[in-house]
Parts: sequence; C-alpha cells; structure tokens
Amino acid sequence: MPTYNMTAPLKDEDVAKLHVGDVVKLSGTIYTARDAAHKRLCDMLDNNEKLPFELKGAVIYYVGPSPAPEGRPIGSAGPTTSYRMDTYAPRLHSLGVKASVGKGKRSPEVRKALQEHTGVYFGATGGAGALLSQCITAAKVIAFDDLGPEAIRELTVENFPLLVVNDSHGGEQYAKPNFEF
Repeated sequence: MPTYNMTAPLKDEDVAKLHVGDVVKLSGTIYTARDAAHKRLCDMLDNNEKLPFELKGAVIYYVGPSPAPEGRPIGSAGPTTSYRMDTYAPRLHSLGVKASVGKGKRSPEVRKALQEHTGVYFGATGGAGALLSQCITAAKVIAFDDLGPEAIRELTVENFPLLVVNDSHGGEQYAKPNFEF
C-alpha cells in the first residue's frame, strides 16, 4: 500500500492520485461536523448565508470529541459512523469538499458524488480516539457552539493517519489499516 503525506485543504490532483487501500498521513486544517452541524450547513446554503469555513478543498472529520484535558487542545477524538451524514455529503462535495473522515460504509449516492466531484472518503480507526487526538495540535470552535461536542471545530492536524476507503475512481474497500501512530 502506498503512503502519502498530504496537506489540507486538498486539491483535485491530490485526491485523484489516491486509490482504495492507500494510507494518507494528513496535516493542515480540517473541520469537524456531525449530522446536526451538516443540517445547519445545508440550511445556511438554502438561505444564501455565509458558511463558517470555505468548502473548496475542505476535509470534514465526523467526530464529537470529548472535553480537552489540561494541556491538550482536544480530548479523545475518534470517528463517528458516517452514514448519518450521507443525506448531506453529496451536496457538500458538489460545492468543493474534497474529503470526509469517519468509519463505516457510505451510501451509493455519496460514492457517486466522490466520483463526480473528485472526492475521497477516509477511514480513521474507530476505538482509537485517544491516540488520534495526539495528532491534533490545535482545536477551536468556529460555529454552532450550542451543539456542544457536535459544534464545528477547526482542527490543526499533523500526520493524522487515514486509510482510503472510497476513492474518486469508484473503488471501495474495507481493510485493516496498515499504519502506525
């Protein structure tokens, strides 16, 4: 399996070279959002309101982190099951989102959107939230603070370990990740 070091936000050419089973160590800025935040983003789009972050090239991590312990930017930050965002994901991909991160299978509509808009779905290791949080160097709430753990956060990540589960070529795989923290 090839391993790529990439920096978010992502570009089409970054995503297009990825194939199912590839490992990516992602650095840069990513955003957290779960289903309630996705609904609000789509409501904002419906009302022609400015979104709290730029969708073009964005990576959205499906996570509701635990409170940050003293001296850390974030608490445990393991992935959430992705299918709950499948209603909203195709629209966000059509507007520039390049990647999502979660766990579990995606709907045919999401997989089609990844192909049509050069996107990718990354799997993060479920049950390893405390380890994954060690790759997060900064975190701040940027929207929907009233949602608590489900608020949208801007994260700075460094070598965040991901596995390509669905690629922009139509590939799909569920394999044991082959990477180390």
